[in-house]
This record gives sequence, C-alpha cells and structure tokens, in this order.
Amino acid sequence: MGTGDVFDPNCPTRVVLDRIGDKWSVLVLLSLVHGPMRFTQLRARIGGVTPKVLTQTLRAMEQDGLVTRKVFAEVPPRVEYALTDLGRSLHEPVSVVARWAEQNITEILRAREEVS
Repeated sequence: MGTGDVFDPNCPTRVVLDRIGDKWSVLVLLSLVHGPMRFTQLRARIGGVTPKVLTQTLRAMEQDGLVTRKVFAEVPPRVEYALTDLGRSLHEPVSVVARWAEQNITEILRAREEVS
C-alpha cells in the first residue's frame, strides 16, 4: 500500500480525490453497485449526463481500475460496465457522502438563500 500527502501539490493522491469528487463518477459508482449495466441503462439511471461526458467518465474510471468494460460479440455489439473490487471498495465511503447530501440539502439550500 502506498502512502501520500494530499496537501502536497505533486502527490498523485490528488488524482484519486478528483475522481471521487466528480459527481458523474460518484453517480456511475452508485449506479453500478448492484451489478453490470449497459451504457444506455447507465445514462437513463443517472439522468442529465451527455453521452460524451458519460463516455469520458467511464473511460477514466476504467483507466483508474474502478470499472471494467466487457464487449459481447453480438450483432449489434453489447457492452456492459461493472465495478471492479476496487470500485466496490469505494461504494461505502461514497454512499455515506451521498446520504449526507440527501439529508442536508434543505439546510444547504436555505443557507444559500440567506447569502444571496
């Protein structure tokens, strides 16, 4: 296991924080936790994401070892995305943050209104 200092601007750990801080990556991870999905299923589940952005997100997550992409030799070709063991290990901390956001959105919106 490697160690890092997230406060060091040259630490590669910051790349990981960028990935898990990206809303699309979080939504992909939360969508895939129950099993593999096709691109169109993911896009429908997440909502509001363009095909280009979803493709970029899935490629980056695959490159980071969080997601696998499996192509089935069918006509037309079928592609499924699934979490790797590493991706599944990220589910618990991400789901805690997602629940926190859901539980506190009213208070955050109220605070925003007060500042505006």
